[in-house]
Amino acid sequence: MAVHFSSDFRNLHRWLGGSLLALGLVGGLGSTVLAQENDSPESEVRRIDSVSTSEFSVPHADKLVAEGTAAIATQDYTEAIAKLDEARELYNQLSLFYQELAQMFFGVDTRQNRSNRDLAIEAAQKRDETTYQLALIYRSQGQPEEAIPLFMEVLRSQQPTRDLGEQAYQQLFEMGFVEAPYQFN
Repeated sequence: MAVHFSSDFRNLHRWLGGSLLALGLVGGLGSTVLAQENDSPESEVRRIDSVSTSEFSVPHADKLVAEGTAAIATQDYTEAIAKLDEARELYNQLSLFYQELAQMFFGVDTRQNRSNRDLAIEAAQKRDETTYQLALIYRSQGQPEEAIPLFMEVLRSQQPTRDLGEQAYQQLFEMGFVEAPYQFN
């Protein structure tokens, strides 16, 4: 059984002008980009699933939130703010990329559109929850100039008709930023 380079790897090699080979990265990628030769026209497509374990993924952002929550429990608010802010930014980037992918497939492939839209919504929801938690820390530290814009972000994204949006508005009311209470029925 012979081993050959997949067409994707050949294209990547061509685009990068052999720089992967020059850097010696082929050995590290070899197990994932080399495929066994298969004479059938429908050879198995291999998926490199390194994104889910990378630092640019929802699981990594979830880990940052867990670390931030642990820092809150020990009252290390500086660390909590750093971890939650990093997670918030990561969730936001991921949401935007998934949203962009969904738009690219609008009217082209409904399954791809829906799948990427669902991923965008999941990342955005986690971003808003993290933003709310971050705003609560700033509020508890007596920093309304930091808390109010974050509560506004949550409210803008969630709208006052959703639980998290209603909670964000309630925080703004309790802080004296808005005068009228609001309760969605």
